[in-house]
Amino acid sequence: MSDPRLHGYWRSGAAYRVRLALGLKGITYRQVTHDLRKGAQDDPAYRRLAPQGLVPVLEADGLTLTQSPAILEWIEERWPAPPLLPPDRDGRAAVRAMAALIGCDVHPLNNLRVLQKLRSDFSASESQVNGWIAHWISEGFSALEVLVGRYGEGLCHGDRPSLADCYLVPQLYSAERFGVDLTPYPRLRAIGARMAALPAVQAAHPARQPDGEG
Repeated sequence: MSDPRLHGYWRSGAAYRVRLALGLKGITYRQVTHDLRKGAQDDPAYRRLAPQGLVPVLEADGLTLTQSPAILEWIEERWPAPPLLPPDRDGRAAVRAMAALIGCDVHPLNNLRVLQKLRSDFSASESQVNGWIAHWISEGFSALEVLVGRYGEGLCHGDRPSLADCYLVPQLYSAERFGVDLTPYPRLRAIGARMAALPAVQAAHPARQPDGEG
């Protein structure tokens, strides 16, 4: 069986979270990069793989998988060890809720196509765009800080990496990139530091990708 093939873009938070999951599970994979800034997602060949023209896409086991939440759940079922979901039903629900907080309510509002729309259709200045980004990250992180206090023991849930951590790490990267003040979120910052010490997490960092820029 050939290695899975991950289509992505170095700064894509959704692709980043898939890289993290694959790395934490020790899965070898190949990367195909698409420069979203240059419209590579609109190439007809790529649109045949991903009708929305979004990243990531994972090609594995003869399947073409889209949408990072579905990809991550598939990875968890396909390679269950080490697990990225808790063994109990209640714990799994908590992890999925924290992941959805970022994946549904924060990240989509701050991805490239939304920011481009703010600039092109609403003439938003860069300071306004940065304010938009900071608002939605802060809204989400304020809630997540509470949930981590409820469920975490060093990481988002308990003391082992979970899907929630795979969502958090890329969002922390985005927050730092756009200069969002993270002082109010000591638990989230501590998780970011603990995750950053793991070799699999280091390897998934955007700057270390084939198309990455330092």
